[in-house]
Amino acid sequence: MDKKQEKQRFEKIVDRFSKVRILVIGDIMLDRFIWGKVSRISPEAPVPVVLVDNNDNEFFHLGGAANVANNIHSLGGKVSLCGVIGDDANSGRIHEELRKIGIPTDGIFHEPGRQTTVKTRIFANQQQVVRIDRETTDYPEDFTLREILKFLAKKIDNCEAVILSDYEKGFFSKKLIRAIIQKAKESKKSIMADPKLKNFFFYKGATVVTPNRKEASEVSGIPISDQSSLNRVGQILLRRLKCDALVITQGEEGMTIFEPHQEPDLVRAEAKEVYDVTGAGDTVIGTMALALAAGAKFKDAARLANYAAGIVVGKRGTATVQREELNKVIRGLR
Repeated sequence: MDKKQEKQRFEKIVDRFSKVRILVIGDIMLDRFIWGKVSRISPEAPVPVVLVDNNDNEFFHLGGAANVANNIHSLGGKVSLCGVIGDDANSGRIHEELRKIGIPTDGIFHEPGRQTTVKTRIFANQQQVVRIDRETTDYPEDFTLREILKFLAKKIDNCEAVILSDYEKGFFSKKLIRAIIQKAKESKKSIMADPKLKNFFFYKGATVVTPNRKEASEVSGIPISDQSSLNRVGQILLRRLKCDALVITQGEEGMTIFEPHQEPDLVRAEAKEVYDVTGAGDTVIGTMALALAAGAKFKDAARLANYAAGIVVGKRGTATVQREELNKVIRGLR
């Protein structure tokens, strides 16, 4: 098939994004970025003094599962979000950011005494010097969990795909993961999972699982030093997870797709310049879910996700991709 036909196929898939409904479930976070300058070392300790000029150098962005939802929204899809946050000032900021862009907040549950997860990154002279994390990683209370399951029982029936965005911040237990996957399978919905190590194999039976290279290496116990060793790890994890597709993201090298009874397919990275990889995995899984729900095959969905990731890593901070930006990349394919 020539490039013209490929472009037309991709454009049709992206055009269908607006008809797709995605439910994102997981660890909702807030990413805070502070940018300053260093001209001296503190007299109190051998550390740099970061001078922040004004409020224009402090930014808040939706992170974790909320960033996945934001990416889906910016690409034109319809999205619902479910997770647990605290009952504090930062939880109010998350609600404010979601309302601002038009993402419903009826699936967000508050627990008194819980800290809303916030990652604060401090940059000096364009270099990150420290990250400060605030979080509570306890599982939700039983009462909260019952309310979550009631909400999900209704919402899963009213979407085309479910994304499980696991950042190991306490939202997902084995019981909750298995309940979501069972319900989604009964409702014949696609299930996309971006797991961390602790819960990795609880996602067995998901439609697509998207670990990065480091996670795949650690969970398999096999060092990944080249494409050959990555292919070996991918085949092992594909069999153990019993998923329809495993996608291992590889940063600046792209991603490799594994499907049963097929050779691994390496999709080369599309980024012209990598500025910041924060949240790129959220862009990948959000774009893939939209594309698959819009009728794309796994390889086309992965390629579109790769193009979207190539855009987002060229932006500062936790960023999203607009649908027109993705279409522009598609039109420029050679």
